[in-house]
Amino acid sequence: MYFRRRKPRTDVKNYAKKVVSQIDSLIVTGVPADHITVVGTSKGGYIAQYVSTYAVNSKLNFVFIGSFQPSDLSEIPDINFCGNILTIYENTDPYGVSAVKRKEVSKLPIGHFREVELHTGLKHGFLYLASDDWIRPSAMWAKQNYELKDLISRK
Repeated sequence: MYFRRRKPRTDVKNYAKKVVSQIDSLIVTGVPADHITVVGTSKGGYIAQYVSTYAVNSKLNFVFIGSFQPSDLSEIPDINFCGNILTIYENTDPYGVSAVKRKEVSKLPIGHFREVELHTGLKHGFLYLASDDWIRPSAMWAKQNYELKDLISRK
């Protein structure tokens, strides 16, 4: 597992290109693309969305957490989901809602797509808690459990 924390005021597109380069390096060394998962929350979720767009690899896994607004379709039209996409959002969070509409307009291949809507009542603050509500489905997705089996039964 590899974690990277970005610097404040990071340029989203440039950072995404750097991550794509790292992914390409992993694949060259023999890591299967479907064993690579990019997870991003809030601004990091937008970086992950650009990674999905730039990597153009339908086997990669992505988890976008609290990082889609309806205005993104017109304000950020150059994002196209590609890969296996899980979005997680809190129903009281104005900065993260269902991204089905982005999926519908994306022109690149999407192998699996799922959404998890949380009901913590914490608005965007749900991201500041290391909660099983979003960590568990992210880990399941990384293990290629695209149906998120057993997620509902444990709640």
